[in-house]
Amino acid sequence: MKRVFLFILTNLAVLFVLNITLSVLGLNRYLTEQGIDYVSLLGFAAVVGFTGSIISLLMSKKMAKMSMGVKIIDPSAPANSTEAWLVDTVHQLADRAGIGRPEVGIYEGAPNAFATGAFKNDALVAVSTGLLQSMNEEEVIAVLGHEVAHVVNGDMVTLTLIQGVVNTFVVFFARIVALAISRNGNSEQNSVGAAYYMTSMVCEIVFGFLASIIVAWFSRQREFRADAGSAKLLGSTKPMINALARLGNLEPGELSKGMQAMGISDKMSFAEIFSTHPPMEKRIQALQNLSLH
Repeated sequence: MKRVFLFILTNLAVLFVLNITLSVLGLNRYLTEQGIDYVSLLGFAAVVGFTGSIISLLMSKKMAKMSMGVKIIDPSAPANSTEAWLVDTVHQLADRAGIGRPEVGIYEGAPNAFATGAFKNDALVAVSTGLLQSMNEEEVIAVLGHEVAHVVNGDMVTLTLIQGVVNTFVVFFARIVALAISRNGNSEQNSVGAAYYMTSMVCEIVFGFLASIIVAWFSRQREFRADAGSAKLLGSTKPMINALARLGNLEPGELSKGMQAMGISDKMSFAEIFSTHPPMEKRIQALQNLSLH
């Protein structure tokens, strides 16, 4: 219920901020003079901006299982001692964090792990075989604590809302620019043609590229919080510091498109501002500066 309220509140906030911004800049009067119903366009942008993000969130567990080939471990009948330990560890961390026990899975691949799901009490935590083989038990527990912290913090939902907000701005302003260019100041021209659609498409690509900076920044903050969350669950920063140091010397496993931000680590983009994860040294430094008391 809280998540639904947050979703509705976010939609209203987006529309309110856009409306206020247009009024302060005097653009609402200009748009009206151009024959543009910006209020309806705001509503359209919000629906388009959030629909894809919300659908992706609701389907995130199923898509993760399919795209990554995740094998879900049956808690009542694990195939081996490793699976039994993995399920037991995740469930203990979830109990400690006060959330429902997530599904636990393993997938083939280079070192990485992720958490996903639309609801705190119905999440999925999965680790790769490469991570289990490359880390000692304490380090794996720290990584699992990091993923459980993502679930506790509601990071999957919050990232979806952030993505929905920036999508709304992208859709809205792309169409404003496209309408202004295609009409060329002629308010009597009510129809739109090829120029409108081409300009709108180009603007969405450009604005979307710029908006990705905001989403990437937020994703990096999530990682700092999840690192700290793992340290708090374990009562010490040392396991997470050691796990990050180990990950820094490993090539991260590639996750499917759209899931990169969910992994414990990811390849750095050509510039940090476009990266979903902070550099390992910054994450380690943040933990070293963290006080658990």
